[in-house]
Amino acid sequence: MGTRAVLFALDATDSARILACEDDDALTAVVAEVEERWDTDRLCELDSSWDALHRCLTDGGLVFGNGDFPLSHAVLGGIPLHEGDRYIVCHVTAEQVPAVAAALEPLDGGWLRERFATLTFDACQGTADAEDIAYTQVPGCSSSTVRRPRRAEP
Repeated sequence: MGTRAVLFALDATDSARILACEDDDALTAVVAEVEERWDTDRLCELDSSWDALHRCLTDGGLVFGNGDFPLSHAVLGGIPLHEGDRYIVCHVTAEQVPAVAAALEPLDGGWLRERFATLTFDACQGTADAEDIAYTQVPGCSSSTVRRPRRAEP
């Protein structure tokens, strides 16, 4: 089973707490507190589709910092904060979120399928086939209808 992902819209307090963490233990403790609240109005569950989604929104690679802003910041973009290999925690600033949301807004399932078909995969958390892309959705969308993700509070 692949790794699962959840994107959280942080308020200014949680954002500052996350950025102030001095090590992975402190970071995972703050992330755990955010997860415990599980505020469905402020999160987007990607499950295991994050791998294919990041590849489609960037240059096809599965690395930090690849692709062009703002789409590059939708999944693995921003500042990588966790240094170990147990978790991935990236921080996108509240100032960057509107640009990311606006770039995602026109994308739909058709765009995603077309983009996915152009990619080749060395290693993938999913199956890297038609079933994988059928499972993958642009954040904020259901079927082929895209809704603008909720903006993080400054």
